Amino acid sequence: MTSNTPRTALITGGSSGLGLALARALDAGGWVVVTDARDADRLAAALAGTTVHGVPGDVADAAHRAELTHLVAELGGLDLLVLCSSTLGPLPMRPIAELEPEQIDEVLRSNAGAPVSLLVALTGHLHARGGTLVGISSDAAVSHYETWGAYGASKAALDHFVLTWGVETGLPAYAVDPGDMRTPMHQDAFPGEDISDRPAPETVVPHLLALLGQRPPSGRYVAADVAVPVEVA
Repeated sequence: MTSNTPRTALITGGSSGLGLALARALDAGGWVVVTDARDADRLAAALAGTTVHGVPGDVADAAHRAELTHLVAELGGLDLLVLCSSTLGPLPMRPIAELEPEQIDEVLRSNAGAPVSLLVALTGHLHARGGTLVGISSDAAVSHYETWGAYGASKAALDHFVLTWGVETGLPAYAVDPGDMRTPMHQDAFPGEDISDRPAPETVVPHLLALLGQRPPSGRYVAADVAVPVEVA
């Protein structure tokens, strides 16, 4: 790859929240960006005014994963894969003992199994470009909060897959806890509550870009702990 070749990123879950904020930032920075979401209309509206490739679909669907993989091949490769899409599970959130087995399965599949299946399909493309993997995690992956059991376990599983993949491939792999954000999913977790005090997802993006620029050793990082370079006027 020459220095004139645009870098390519695939971000799952790009119709809102951190996925959308990162997709817009990379697009503005000259990257070729692909993202997806289950709601086609919402995705199209979110990406209006950008050059991001929006692909409607569910990562848990094998046909959709194949479509994303084919598009990456058409675009010439992959420099960055960000596994951002996730689900809280049934709402309102509830204790583990109140979850049905199929509901637990769905959260684990959506947040860990399906994204890792996409990673497996794209590993060759990441190898070819010496690419980077980012799994968007949560403090619930390492702490234990009432009603967050299925979600937290799924994020812990994603962390483990991401970091083991890094050990196995030697490529940079990061599990990143972005912290609380003012997103639709966070609002779903706290129905009826005012979450306006949470930071916007756009505030997390500079820390993610700094991580990608610095390429530290693979590991689990809290976004706020990643120093953002000070721009000199």
